[in-house]
Amino acid sequence: MSPVSTAPSFLQRLFGRADPRDTMRLLYDAVIAEGRRPHWYVEGAVPDTLDGRFDMIVAILSLLLVRLEQVGARQEAVWLTELFVNDMDGQLRQEGIGDVVVGKHIGRMMSALGGRTGAYRAALVDGADLREALRRNLYRGESVADEAVDHVEAALRQRWTRLGCLGQEALMAGDLG
Repeated sequence: MSPVSTAPSFLQRLFGRADPRDTMRLLYDAVIAEGRRPHWYVEGAVPDTLDGRFDMIVAILSLLLVRLEQVGARQEAVWLTELFVNDMDGQLRQEGIGDVVVGKHIGRMMSALGGRTGAYRAALVDGADLREALRRNLYRGESVADEAVDHVEAALRQRWTRLGCLGQEALMAGDLG
């Protein structure tokens, strides 16, 4: 997944306004970098496919969205989500998906993000079963070795613990803990 374009829009250049989403770009880039780390795909057995990478990035993004909510940064969570949508739109277009159906794909991706954020929030904040959420959402119900799920669960829980030590300022600087 490629970084989101940093070129200002025509209207932003014309009126001299900065895009407020730019404040979240470091954090978004950190999410993408984390989602590309090989251990997820090797030790964690996340499928190294477009869908698998999407699912891994959504898992990490979900943790960040919940943490931003916890520190009262709801607007920043919206901006982070908008960067994700713009990036996914660009990715779909690079894959040759046209204007007619790209909106439907984005709608499904947003639905997946919302559902998975809820499932991961329930597991990490409310004590629901994270392993089950991972098997259902990250592995899409496919058979996977317990050791692989253990690896991903432990790494996400560790990431969640480290995120819990960070405030809004550190997050905005792209620190994932």
